Amino acid sequence: MHILIVEDEPKTSAYLKKGLEESGFSVDVASDGADGLLLAQEQDYDVIVLDVMLPTMDGWAVLKVLRATHATPVLFLTARDDVNDRVRGLELGGDDYLVKPFAFVEFLARVRTLARRGPPRESERLAVGDLEMDIQRRRVKRGATRIDLTPREFSLLQLLVRRQGEVLSRTQIASYVWDMNFDSDTNVVEVAIRRLRAKIDDGFPVKLIQTVRGVGYVIEAKEPD
Repeated sequence: MHILIVEDEPKTSAYLKKGLEESGFSVDVASDGADGLLLAQEQDYDVIVLDVMLPTMDGWAVLKVLRATHATPVLFLTARDDVNDRVRGLELGGDDYLVKPFAFVEFLARVRTLARRGPPRESERLAVGDLEMDIQRRRVKRGATRIDLTPREFSLLQLLVRRQGEVLSRTQIASYVWDMNFDSDTNVVEVAIRRLRAKIDDGFPVKLIQTVRGVGYVIEAKEPD
């Protein structure tokens, strides 16, 4: 099984990596939030061990972005023992929460439990109208037509499809897909939506990505007039 540890304390990450590898796991380590998020998005892991206090992006921000596209089980590992922090982690989509210091045997048991659980099966395939997404294989098609997307386009489409019928503002989209605070002078969202539309809507009678003027974007099957 493949585990990702996102932990900025070298002694802690080395200790966990050594223990997990001795227990039969394959382990990758990232020392800051941005690198951890990139690995989590680009590779398939059975469990992600995520510290809260991290350089570049804290654990809350990493999980918020990750949950827009991935259902990988996440174990928060942190020195913060406040109940509100635990609740926040679970509400953001964390699966378990272990407070430092801890016994490795307990940590290992929790990792094994999450690894057996795995991501929910229903998250592997998404659909809206005649558009289908195979999350695990990173494939998209409309009817019988295969559609090739860049990783960013795939993440954007997955966010829209997971929340189909819900109007998402440009601020929400920028936060989840680019992990950036929206700047009214930045048209990155509009450009991305336009490119995505060209691939999944142009040439098809039923348009999926709708613009709600002054609010944002929503994906839903809309029959032609």
